[in-house]
Amino acid sequence: MSDLEIRTANITVANGDLQIAAYLAEPVGEGAFPGVVVIQEIFGVNDHIRDVTRRIAALGYVAIAPAIYQRQAPGFEVGYSSEDLQLGRKYKEQTIASELLSDVQATIDYLKSLKSVQPEGFGSIGFCFGGHVVYLAATLPDIKATASFYGAGIVTGTPGGGEPTVSRTAEITGVVYGFFGTEDPLIPNEQVDQIEAALKQHQISHQIFRYSATHGFFCDQRESYDQTAAADAWKHVKQLFSHELKATE
Repeated sequence: MSDLEIRTANITVANGDLQIAAYLAEPVGEGAFPGVVVIQEIFGVNDHIRDVTRRIAALGYVAIAPAIYQRQAPGFEVGYSSEDLQLGRKYKEQTIASELLSDVQATIDYLKSLKSVQPEGFGSIGFCFGGHVVYLAATLPDIKATASFYGAGIVTGTPGGGEPTVSRTAEITGVVYGFFGTEDPLIPNEQVDQIEAALKQHQISHQIFRYSATHGFFCDQRESYDQTAAADAWKHVKQLFSHELKATE
């Protein structure tokens, strides 16, 4: 099936008194489509994240990328310089797991309010810190399919402190696909093995994909981009969402 025509908009998602900026992309035309939440790297909802959001929408989903730094730095969006990296990490350290979960749930609730979105069975995809966040968000009952790309720290900590996010694996109810680079200096291979072991232990439906690549291999705007690994990973993402979210592909 060829890509669908899409439309995009900058919108806000209400979470109590907090107004979360978000980028929305959806197919043009009638129909109720599955919803997918896209979670940014530490660099904000930038060109790369908007591009991923559009690509997902073109496959037949309503995709939305909320600004997960809304509480720390509204409007934050940078590139990939060392200065950008330092700033992105600064804001990441200020996030708290409970707030991130609340913001993701508010984003899902926004999708539920749209006539163009199927009311149940949502997907999520995240990169870098977003890869960690979507593993955490996989514990939300609404999330049925999670694509986690090179999320560091899943087995060593959780945003804001506390037991490592991997300790919540038993709470996951959907399917998890994890994508990692074996040359990633931020995620030792033994940590990937620990994630896989936890998913197996708790009988979570999952697949872990390992590539001879480094951190950020999916982002075509980073020096670490690996076209072969990115293409293979995207194929699996499409399979995951198509199978678990019943997309009209």
